[in-house]
Amino acid sequence: MFIKRHLEERIIRLIGSNKVLLILGTRRVGKTFLINQIKDQFKGKILMLNAEDFDVQEVLKKRTIANYQRLTGDTDLLIIDEAQAIPEIGLILKLMIDSQPQLTIIATGSSSLDLVNTTGEPLTGRQHLFNLYPIAQLELAEDPIKTKSNLEERMILGSYPEIFQLKTTIEKESYLKELTRSYLLKDILAYADIKHANKLIDLLRLIAFQVGSEVSLNELSLKLGINKITVENYLDLLQKVFILFKLTSYSTNQRKEISKGSKWYFYDNGIRNAVIQDFRIPAMRNDIGLLWENYLIAERLKRNAYLEEDRQMYFWRNYNQQEIDLIEVYQGGISAFEIKYGISKKVKIPQAFKLSYAEAAFTIIDPENYGEFVGIE
Repeated sequence: MFIKRHLEERIIRLIGSNKVLLILGTRRVGKTFLINQIKDQFKGKILMLNAEDFDVQEVLKKRTIANYQRLTGDTDLLIIDEAQAIPEIGLILKLMIDSQPQLTIIATGSSSLDLVNTTGEPLTGRQHLFNLYPIAQLELAEDPIKTKSNLEERMILGSYPEIFQLKTTIEKESYLKELTRSYLLKDILAYADIKHANKLIDLLRLIAFQVGSEVSLNELSLKLGINKITVENYLDLLQKVFILFKLTSYSTNQRKEISKGSKWYFYDNGIRNAVIQDFRIPAMRNDIGLLWENYLIAERLKRNAYLEEDRQMYFWRNYNQQEIDLIEVYQGGISAFEIKYGISKKVKIPQAFKLSYAEAAFTIIDPENYGEFVGIE
């Protein structure tokens, strides 16, 4: 099954700009496939390097203009796959792009490059940054009937590209388990000072069961038997390798509203379910509301990024325990969304929120109307 990635045309338009085009995302999310698609369409001279190749690392280690000019020659497009494997990659990219005005560089990475580039000068003014996520619903050319029939499977198995190529549920579950064990944590364990890898896995499990709920760092610290600062560092690393993301609380009235809370979500439901080893169908689960919320908020994040809509995402709660699942703040407005998998009665906007933010639009998102919310209508 061929799936054209939404970023492809945006990146192609920037070739020739003498910029570094950074494509970041987890391993197996489709970065190499994407750059191969771009490479096949480009008519100029291309040099493609795999940064995990030791010989490539040795060649790039010598940080001189002469060395890089010998390497690239009259290349128009340099592609460096898995660039985070190269120490001080930021300095290397800066020197290359500054010294060769004809050059555009595409660099992919399975972690935020500052994981390994702790001393390098940032590429401010020289880069365009793109995050590549698991397949977004808006990237699938499906009719509405097929989308609806596939919804439950995507809530359970997620949308990593390989999932769409496998035929059986057993194959898909095995793939997700192996992906979680062997790939997604690889960058953290390789590039960060992780002394207790088992605690990192335990932390992921705890977060998996608390999706959609406010997370207490003190509580996590006590349950894991590690200090709060270590918990914060682990969560930061899990963000940098694109396994987790967080929403913070929205507040303009700190006396009445929670202003320091955070909720954590997985970029992909399949990874969340692999972490807790639970791939049961929705009818057999008691966490279907949690899965639905994670799925929708992750899809909304992808939609906003791919459609280049600058919307800041939060949740809202006050001290009277009134809450709203998702708040979006954007130029000229604020929107509130309540996410429900099944609605037994009419849901109303919390009165306290309505009084404080009378201008906010309020929408209930459920399986019948979620299409526009995720960008497919």
